[in-house]
Amino acid sequence: MRRPLVAGNWKMNGTKASIAQLLGEMKAGAASLQQVEVVVCPPFVYLADVQGALQDTTVLIGSQNICDSAAAGAFTGEVSGEMLQEFGCRYAIVGHSERRALYGESDELVARRFAAARAAGLIPILCVGETLEEREQGITEQVVARQIDAVVALEGIAAFAQAVIAYEPVWAIGTGKTATPQQAQDVHAFIRRRIAERDAGVADGLRILYGGSVKGSNAAELMAMSDIDGGLIGGASLKADEFLAICKAADS
Repeated sequence: MRRPLVAGNWKMNGTKASIAQLLGEMKAGAASLQQVEVVVCPPFVYLADVQGALQDTTVLIGSQNICDSAAAGAFTGEVSGEMLQEFGCRYAIVGHSERRALYGESDELVARRFAAARAAGLIPILCVGETLEEREQGITEQVVARQIDAVVALEGIAAFAQAVIAYEPVWAIGTGKTATPQQAQDVHAFIRRRIAERDAGVADGLRILYGGSVKGSNAAELMAMSDIDGGLIGGASLKADEFLAICKAADS
């Protein structure tokens, strides 16, 4: 039985005051959750604040990225896994579509970030997904397979026993458009089959999250799909009531 997971990706949002309010409201609601694992991924500069606020809760912390190169050294602007560990991080997002599209991160670079997360004892959340143009061309599965295969080539299939995959159709991120539950399920099922071709046991235990304009109003229908194990939530994770509604949908 795969434990559902809901992770909030705050992206480059928040202030000390707004985050304190958000976490205060979130903690009260999260205390009643029974099954779902809840993670928040703040901007790096707020990790210490979040760690302090969540220390007596079951809500976990993740990072939005991780250096692919080393534990320390001359890598200006990067943050290592060891540093993230010191601030309580359990997860690390790698390969988010914004990193791929805006900052030119290749499949190979994402695979190295994935490997760095695992080497530091963090659980990578590997983001995969197609653009609108790629979906219209009918190559969604080829794109997602390529993104996954780059990690398999570097780390091997067994690495996914300690990892999470998040399917995020790029055309649905921050646009208000959401893949239908069946569209999302179809890609999630493909991902699981792709992993199962190499190791059925790893595939069966792999948590696959959906991300892309998930809201409290559509979460239950998405979470009801057999291969959707939770969500990677963007904008809605900045609103405590919306984020908790999504968590409750996954919890049930």
